[in-house]
Amino acid sequence: MDRERLDAWEQEYQSVLDSLGDPAVVADQARLRDASRRHKDLEALLTVARRLSQAEENMVTARQMLAEASGEDREVVNAEIEQAAAETAELEEELSLLLLPKDPNVGRNVIVEIRGAEGGEEANLFAKDLFEMYRRYAERHGWRLEVLSADPSDRDGLNEVTFMVKGADTWTRLKNEGGTHRVQRVPVTESQGRIHTSAATVMVLPEADEVEVSIDPADLRVDVFRSTGPGGQSVNTTDSAVRMTHLPTGIVVSMQDEKSQIQNRARAMQVMRARLLKLEQDRVAAEQSEQRRSQVGAGSRSEKIRTYNFKENRVTDHRVKLTLHKLDRVLEGDLDEIVDALLADERERQIATAAARRA
Repeated sequence: MDRERLDAWEQEYQSVLDSLGDPAVVADQARLRDASRRHKDLEALLTVARRLSQAEENMVTARQMLAEASGEDREVVNAEIEQAAAETAELEEELSLLLLPKDPNVGRNVIVEIRGAEGGEEANLFAKDLFEMYRRYAERHGWRLEVLSADPSDRDGLNEVTFMVKGADTWTRLKNEGGTHRVQRVPVTESQGRIHTSAATVMVLPEADEVEVSIDPADLRVDVFRSTGPGGQSVNTTDSAVRMTHLPTGIVVSMQDEKSQIQNRARAMQVMRARLLKLEQDRVAAEQSEQRRSQVGAGSRSEKIRTYNFKENRVTDHRVKLTLHKLDRVLEGDLDEIVDALLADERERQIATAAARRA
């Protein structure tokens, strides 16, 4: 363990710790959030780095003892050296993982948008199935799910639904769900028993704090209208629904689930901030890489990230080439095996990239 590096982390940790007690930092939500995140990161780094430093010292001491040992004592000392070497290697790997680039959205709540895509009403029915899958997944993890907006379709599906998920690790475990999800099954609308292929899109957005995304009111156009239900019938007698357009980007957010125009406006602003944050993060990511595809693309079945085949009770995630024959359980919210595989793949790619840069 590089002593200078460890000392630098120790000094930074103390500095961050002092800042958390600074009234000026406590009063500034953005600075407090950043300081708290850095404090957590440094605490994890130092815990491993200190253990690594101690393990290396133990190995040096054991090797010195070995030079002076004889007989059975050498066997004992050799065992200590092997143990210290194994611990050192394990801690070095753990430290290298902690030093990988941090996802700026870790710790955030998420906003998820699901829309029926190709396949007509069957796509809308599948969109509802996906919503129920994530609702059950949230329940398994003790997260809180709040529907922000829902647009039911004519046959009890969902044209689209927007919801927030709050809880520990929500971003980490849901961020890779964004993309086109394809379903293969016999729709309830099919009279000949033929299997159809349809698709729904999922967009996963990190919740944005108000201080992170500043929106000029002059850049917004807000239209109000009466809420409607399936078939287009009016479900409210006042103009409570809100359609918010961000003029510079063309992003449009509509909210109509609340009876109050003020509440719908607040929810629309919440989703607008999340979309603008994601847009800016995507712009930065695009500048740092030669090519980056968006999560959803055009919503085409050919752009699928995952396929749900009902006849074979099979779900396949095409990004990690993982196939599970337990679709029924996945739809009940048993998603962890897929999520863990995606996170492991992401971590391996990060390690490979870091190694290539060092080479």
